[in-house]
Amino acid sequence: MIPYHGSPLPGKSDNAARFYAGRHAMVSFAHPGQIPIIADVSKTFVLDNGAFSFWKSGKEVNWKGYYEFVEKWCKHPAFEWALIPDCIDGGEEENNKLIAQWPRDLWSYGVPVWHLHEPVERLKRLCHAWIRVALGSSGEWATPGTSGWWSRIKEALSAITDDDGRPMCKLHGLRMLD
Repeated sequence: MIPYHGSPLPGKSDNAARFYAGRHAMVSFAHPGQIPIIADVSKTFVLDNGAFSFWKSGKEVNWKGYYEFVEKWCKHPAFEWALIPDCIDGGEEENNKLIAQWPRDLWSYGVPVWHLHEPVERLKRLCHAWIRVALGSSGEWATPGTSGWWSRIKEALSAITDDDGRPMCKLHGLRMLD
């Protein structure tokens, strides 16, 4: 498991430099201010599309700006991957459209998000098509760690793992570092 620590870290930039040194980081497009520091000191970093932050704040997302952000950082030696835009409370159709709009020149860096309120069949299709899939808590399973959330995770993982518990692709849990 690779724990990606979210940014930004509050306080002074030297605190961020000390904290992220040698760690893995996730930089949100909604709060990208510390990315120069993180890119310099972290072991690796990934880019978060900021959908959760924008959704919570009610602000509009500029996906074209996010594509440019990913394009700017994807060649950095510490860069690993980027979340494909998603709509937290959207449905399967809306999120599939966002995947289809992901720029072809960034395709190999992209990681789609499956939301727990979406059909498990969609998760299976994503796992067959992608190297890595992110799992996002949503709907009645919006709070990680609750008993209902664990039941849903068990259902999802049962659908995409073999008899030895190995998943079809790599998985990343959003807001699941606890």
